[in-house]
Amino acid sequence: MTTESSPGQGAPQEEDGWAFRPRRPAAAPRPYREQQRTEPGTPSAESYGRSSGTRWDATMPLRVPEPGTDAHEAMREPGHLTSPHTRRGGESADQESGYPPAATAVLDRAALHGPEPVAAQPQPPADANGKRPRKTRRSSRIVLALAVLAAGGTAAVVLKQQDDDATASTKLTQVWKTPAPAADDALIGSWFTDKLLVRASSRGGLRAYDLTDGKQVWRATSSATAAERGTVPCAMSPTLGAQGIGTVAFGTDGSTCTWLAGVKASTGKILWSIPLTNTKHPTSATAGTYLQGNVATVVGENFLGGVDIRTGSRVWGYKARGHYCNAYDWGTDGTVLVDDFCLDQKTRFTLTAYDGRTGHVIWRKAEKAHSDVTHILSGSPLVAAVHTASQDAVRVFDTTGTGRKLAVGDDELTTGNNTEADHSARLYGKVLVTPASTSGGTVIDGFDTTTGAKLWTYRSAALAVPASDADDKVYAVTTSGSPQLITIDPRTGHATPVAGLPVGAGKWSFTSGTVYVTSDGGVLELNALGSNGGVRLYR
Repeated sequence: MTTESSPGQGAPQEEDGWAFRPRRPAAAPRPYREQQRTEPGTPSAESYGRSSGTRWDATMPLRVPEPGTDAHEAMREPGHLTSPHTRRGGESADQESGYPPAATAVLDRAALHGPEPVAAQPQPPADANGKRPRKTRRSSRIVLALAVLAAGGTAAVVLKQQDDDATASTKLTQVWKTPAPAADDALIGSWFTDKLLVRASSRGGLRAYDLTDGKQVWRATSSATAAERGTVPCAMSPTLGAQGIGTVAFGTDGSTCTWLAGVKASTGKILWSIPLTNTKHPTSATAGTYLQGNVATVVGENFLGGVDIRTGSRVWGYKARGHYCNAYDWGTDGTVLVDDFCLDQKTRFTLTAYDGRTGHVIWRKAEKAHSDVTHILSGSPLVAAVHTASQDAVRVFDTTGTGRKLAVGDDELTTGNNTEADHSARLYGKVLVTPASTSGGTVIDGFDTTTGAKLWTYRSAALAVPASDADDKVYAVTTSGSPQLITIDPRTGHATPVAGLPVGAGKWSFTSGTVYVTSDGGVLELNALGSNGGVRLYR
């Protein structure tokens, strides 16, 4: 890949492996990540594991490292997670009273236009041998079931309002399209500027397109060194920094990462790079990368820390609470969550929120067992979907770690439109607007983060990303009937048509990719799977 020098490139770090993850104790069985709810006569969640069929407790001895062996080398890598067990039908093991009274307005376009099409879901890209990786925790999804209670404990009142089926007088037409590089191409991420679309995918690599005509402006090319480490994008920061720099992780396939690079979006030049594997951690693993100001965090199975996006130099690195710990992490812009278990600490389980910019602890909560974070919907305030042995809940956390539950009902909230490459969930003041899935299809939900109440639901629509963060409008594209670009009032859920889209656009089904709204009111569509198309611009 093309490179240019920077103050941080090639500079030695303060510590060897300064941000590589600790390994878990060799004698300890696999963490009890499935967190099945305890039934009479079964081991409790405190039993921690079931790898050998022998119940483990703190009295069992640890394997002591041989003299001269690093303590962390005596620990194994944490394994992949399985999807946690959940209950449906609005049940919650520790149902809290006092939910705010709120009527939910449901704008039901599906009732007018019939059932919406089901989009083809992207699959993990294959490796060099044609095998697909097993599912990781980043793609695990969970139905969050909470009963929405009105005042006095009575059933919530749901107001079903029929959309007036208004149509926009303005019509958009397709200006250009770019096909996907291959049918099995999987979208990894994208950046959007006033002039360019930068797209990272498993088959197409890292490329930039001119928004005016769709022509390719640059493509990251391989060097001998990069080819040895892998040149397939596997993670991409959702946003760019103020200098137009973003971070992209690369590996030998689209699911595991071996190195991280700072990329100049306007030119495609690699400004710096750091390894995400070393001699003690030679196996590549899943990772995510996020920006907060001038700091890029890397959140993965091997590596957890922050670097300066301008130079690649160290800002902070994760340090475990003890010598015998295992840890699981999740990130978003501004915040990193770590769930850990330390055998040599009085408090065995903790859930900790770290500031992504500095690495400082925001809050730490003692736990009785592991927690699994299925989605982080916002970094500030922190809004996360958390699964424990006793319940599933989406919570808004304050600076002390105290959480208020959102009344999600039977909806499954997601950060984007059915793909990890989409991060369209967004805060509008005190209102969280997020994509969700229901038994009837895809919807958009609005929640008051102060009270936890669900304000509204809009059916059969894909949430879109505005061209500017300063734009306070909620944009969406309808996915049933004649597709339209609409705006939604974040407080009331009232929809206003903006522009009609060609009927053929519906064949792409906007729910399975990323949708941007350009500064001039156009709609840019990226499909998540190559078999469903590549990129199209409507203006």
